[in-house]
This record gives sequence, C-alpha cells and structure tokens, in this order.
Amino acid sequence: MSQIETNVLPPMNQIWSQTLNWQPSDAQEQLFQQVYQEVLEGNRQQNLTRITSPEDFWEKHLWDSLSGIIALEEILSHKLQIIDVGTGAGFPGIPLAIAFPHWRITLLDSTRKKITFVNDLITKLQLENATGIVARAEELGRIPGDRASYDLALVRAVSKPSVCAEYSLPFVKKGGFAILYRGHWSEEDTAGLAAAATQLGGKIELIHRWETPLSKGIRHCIYLRKDSTTAKKFPRAVGIPEKQPL
Repeated sequence: MSQIETNVLPPMNQIWSQTLNWQPSDAQEQLFQQVYQEVLEGNRQQNLTRITSPEDFWEKHLWDSLSGIIALEEILSHKLQIIDVGTGAGFPGIPLAIAFPHWRITLLDSTRKKITFVNDLITKLQLENATGIVARAEELGRIPGDRASYDLALVRAVSKPSVCAEYSLPFVKKGGFAILYRGHWSEEDTAGLAAAATQLGGKIELIHRWETPLSKGIRHCIYLRKDSTTAKKFPRAVGIPEKQPL
C-alpha cells in the first residue's frame, strides 16, 4: 500500500470545538480527508506544499484556514461573496467552501497549473460554491463585477502587508473586510499597514493574535474594514505594488 493511501488526518473534533467553536460534520471530515489525499497526489506533479504530515496539514492548512474568519462570528451565517487572493493549492478557499456551503468563493491565482489543480479538486469534491480563476490581482481588481464586489477578501502568505492590502481591498465592498493571514507581527507592521490601508479606503479594525493548537506557533489575522471607495488608481499596474509598496 502506498504512503498516500495510508496517510489519514487525525480526528480533531474536540480541538475544532474548543478553539474555534465549530466542528465539521462527518461529510465535511470526509471532504477534508479527500483534500489531503488530492494535495499529496498533486505534489507529485508540482510543488503545492511542503506541509505534508497529517498533523501539520490539519493545523497549518485546514485549521489555519478557518481560524482567520472566526472573529467575524456575527456574519458567518450570511450568504457571503468571498475572494481568496493568491490561493496556491486552494487555501484558505477550499476549506472555507467545505465549511460554509452557503458562501460563494472565488479562488484567484496567477499560476495556471495551480488553478488547474484547484478546479480539478473543486470538481472531485463536488463543491458547487467555489470557482478557480487564473488572473493577476492587479488586473482583476479593476474589472467591474470583481472590483468592490466581495464581502471578504482573504490573503494568506502572499507578500508584505501593504502589498496584500493593495491586492485585496479593491475587491471589497464598502463595509466588508480584507483579512490578512500572518505569522509574526510587529508595531512597525501595524503602522505601515495602517498608512497603506488609508490610501486604499480601509482601516485596521482588529488584529487577532492566537496560538496554534498543536505546534503552539503564534499567528495573527489582521482585519481591514473597507470604509470608503478605493481610488481608481489602485491597484497599480502588474508588479508595481510588489516593487514599490505603499
């Protein structure tokens, strides 16, 4: 029997419940297991993730994906439009599509091979509420129908905080949030991000710090509320946000 066939995610319902006040149904657990198997298989063809042990995958991909939205408890039951900017192998978008089937989730990445994998995974999981798109955030964020069209824009491990803000806030409706998933966070990060967010029509609403349940690592999620229209000049042309951060 191959290693891929024997790798099984550990049962974590108690930790789900204790840390996030949520736990998956049996059907959702089966889908999470299928995600794990498909990512391991996909790793044979391309570099999707270096996080492959069952415990690490559960904590750093599944649990981490959901941890970023739990602070918005009052809107989790709403029918939300979500965009996952720089989704890579489908995180956090795929776990969120499984956990919240009433949400509509767009998974965006500029790498065609990764979005091909993501869309194949969506098909295998029979997720009717998720779609993968190949595009650059700087370009898609200017297109009517995507610009100022989402309740939440999620950015996980993509770039500097100010760059993530410029990638994400143009997608967000007024009153919505861009959520930046980060590891280390400092006062200097807060000051720089606050200045960039102001230029983009947003402000820092909340910085949520917590400890991961297994490895006891420190994670932060930064919630940027969109409180005014993003100026037409943002996002800037492809590559400029990275080369010349706000």
